[in-house]
Amino acid sequence: MPGPLEGIRVVDLTRILAGPYCTMILADLGADVVKVEQPGGDQARRNGPFFAGRDGRERSTYFTSVNRGKRSIVIDLKNPDGRETFLRLVDGADVVAENFRPGTMTNLDLDYATLSARNPWLIMASVSGFGQTGPYARRAALDVIVQAMGGILSITGEEGGGPVRPGVSMGDITAALFTTIGVLSAIVERDRSGLGQHIDMSMLDCQAAILENPLMRYFAVGEMPERIGTRHPVNAPVQALPTRDGYVAVSASDGPTGHWGRFAALIGKPELAEDERFTSGWLRRVNYDELRPHLESAFAQRTTHEWVDLLAPAGIAVGPVQDVSQVAVDPQLNFRGMFVEAEAPQVGPVTFTNTPVKHSRTPGGVRRGAPELGEHTDVVLAEAGVGVEQAAALRASGAVA
Repeated sequence: MPGPLEGIRVVDLTRILAGPYCTMILADLGADVVKVEQPGGDQARRNGPFFAGRDGRERSTYFTSVNRGKRSIVIDLKNPDGRETFLRLVDGADVVAENFRPGTMTNLDLDYATLSARNPWLIMASVSGFGQTGPYARRAALDVIVQAMGGILSITGEEGGGPVRPGVSMGDITAALFTTIGVLSAIVERDRSGLGQHIDMSMLDCQAAILENPLMRYFAVGEMPERIGTRHPVNAPVQALPTRDGYVAVSASDGPTGHWGRFAALIGKPELAEDERFTSGWLRRVNYDELRPHLESAFAQRTTHEWVDLLAPAGIAVGPVQDVSQVAVDPQLNFRGMFVEAEAPQVGPVTFTNTPVKHSRTPGGVRRGAPELGEHTDVVLAEAGVGVEQAAALRASGAVA
C-alpha cells in the first residue's frame, strides 16, 4: 500500500547521518527520494563495519541503515553539465535536502534563491551544525560537538563523573526529526499558499530545543542541572536499578503509573510509604540519598525478570534494561513489525528497523534496501527527459555516473 507521501519527490544531497536520516523517514512514508551523490559517493559508504552482499562485495552497515528505500544517481555538481542536470531534477522536485556547510550551495550557484526562481513550488531544507546565520555559521560541526555545546553532555553520565556521549547520535537524530517536521509542515503550508520555502535547521538549535526541563529550571529558579545517571531530575524513583543479574528500569513517582504505596509494599519496604521524607515524588528526589540504600538493597534480592513479573501486573511501570540482541527478539517489537527484511538486487535481503509511524490507511514502511552508487542514474535521467544519447554524453564528460 502507498505511504502518505506518495507522489512527493525529494532530491537528496545529504550525506552521513543527520540529512540521510530525515530523507529516510520521508522515503519510509512513501516519498520518492532520489539521492544525488558526488563522484565517489556518500562518505558513509566507507564507514564500517561492512557486510557482504550476494555478489560478494562489501557494503557499509552505516550507509545501508539510513539510505534504504532511496534511489541513487551520481552527479558532479562542479561540472557545468552536471549542474544543469541537477537543475532538471529540481524542476520536477517537491523538496531538496542538503547538509553542506553554509555557503557551499551559494558557491555552486544552487542556493534557494536560484532554485526557487526555477521552481517556486520547491521546499529546500538545509541542515548544518549551527545554521545559516550567526557567528558560528561557517564553523565545522558534527554530532558530539553540538551535544557538547548544546548542554547534553553536561547532564549525561553518572553522578560526579565526566561527560558521556549517549549510545546513539542524538545531535544528528534530533536534527533529522526536526527537519522532517519542518518539511512536512512546509508541505502543508504550500497547499494553502502555492509557494515553497527555505528551512534553515541548526543542529545546535535542536539540542537546545530538547533541553525542555533543564533550561526551564535554569531560567525560572536558577538551578543548574547535573549528571545523575538514569535518575529523573524531578521525581523518584524513576531510574534503572541493579538487580541480582542485571538492571531493571522502574517508575514509582506521583504520575498515573506511580502507585508509591503499592510499590513500597511489593519491594518489601512498606514503611517507606509512611515516611514523611518520601511522601511525594519531589520529596523522594530531594531526599534520594536516604532513599537509595532501601531501593538498592531490595532490588538486589531478585532477578530482573522476577521484578518485571512482580511489578508489571500491579500496574507499576517497569522494564528490563536490554542490550541490542535482546531488543532484536523483544516480543512486543516483533509483534508490531519493527524488524523487517528488504532486498536490494545485488545485496540480497537485509533486516532493517521499520518505521514506528503506524498509519491506518497508508502505512508506508521499508520498501527496498539501500541503493548501489549510481544504480538509478539512467532511470532518473530518463524521467527528467534526458535522452539516451545525451545521457551517454553526460557520462562520457564525467557529469554523471
